[in-house]
Amino acid sequence: MMFSKKSCTNTLKGLLFVAFLAMAATYLAGLALFKQLAVSPLIIGIVVGMIFGNSLREKFPDAWQAGIFFSTKTLLRLGIVLYGFRLTFQHVVQIGMMGVLLSSLIVLTTFIFGYWFGTRVLKLDRDMSILISAGSSICGAAAVLATEPVIKAQPHKTSIAVATVVVFGTVAMFIYPFLYKNGLLNLTEHAMGAYIGGTLHEVAHVVGAGESLSGEVASSAIIVKMLRVMLLAPFLLMLGFWAANHYKSLNKASSQNETAIAIPWFALGFIMVVAFNSLDFLSIKLVDNINDFDGFILTMAMTALGIETRFNKFKGGGLKPIYLASALFIYLMSMGYMLSYYLFMV
Repeated sequence: MMFSKKSCTNTLKGLLFVAFLAMAATYLAGLALFKQLAVSPLIIGIVVGMIFGNSLREKFPDAWQAGIFFSTKTLLRLGIVLYGFRLTFQHVVQIGMMGVLLSSLIVLTTFIFGYWFGTRVLKLDRDMSILISAGSSICGAAAVLATEPVIKAQPHKTSIAVATVVVFGTVAMFIYPFLYKNGLLNLTEHAMGAYIGGTLHEVAHVVGAGESLSGEVASSAIIVKMLRVMLLAPFLLMLGFWAANHYKSLNKASSQNETAIAIPWFALGFIMVVAFNSLDFLSIKLVDNINDFDGFILTMAMTALGIETRFNKFKGGGLKPIYLASALFIYLMSMGYMLSYYLFMV
């Protein structure tokens, strides 16, 4: 495709419009109500985008569509790469082998269970099962967003997956502290932190639940959660190989040439950024600024995704995605508790 001055201008206008909605989402996330609920700008962004996309979308110039496409593809991948600045390999050393083992087992078993339960028991389509299972097992909305381009899922499926992990993650954020404060969870503060970090969906949910108990709980929870996030890259690489070998059954390819393995470059970029961040070359203030910028980029991607989501595409989906998310929620609570108890208490 030839790039003209006019097409570049229209793309920029579309980007600026998405940025404007993302700024509105960021502002709303700063309000007391959403802060107390630990609702991130990413979640508000997709809701704002969906409201616009299903009400005033017709008034949006078609020429600006390129800006939305750029946000859902290029900005999304860049956001996942920069997400690596939230992690260092020192996090692995801090929590020890038990934390690494807990994170690995949770991610692996939760995803396998979710995929099996979704496709075999609920007869849910593969894309939806993969997206919901990835979001539940790794890091919520960010994992769903990172998985979407690997399996080339449709926007409305991504939106449904994001909605399910956010709802159940928010519920868990309130249930876990309640159970612990009432003596229903036989765990030390360190083990409770590992339990929260190993099973709650979003980073914001982990922070909210951990801080409501104690500093030690919050510290352990965040480190274990970061280890789960770190597993996003190898997960995407393995998923990329798997998806390439199952393109025909996924109805993604119409010719043999389209089944070539496509390694998600942003997963490799994510690992490289984590490695670079582990060397501690940059000041804390600069890393914080990068993380703020990355948060806004991801908010733009979520907002654009919301704009591309049409409510009429939800019809026929039924309650199966909710059933799958519910099953994963119960699995995480039960399996996560058993693993946290035996790895950190026995």
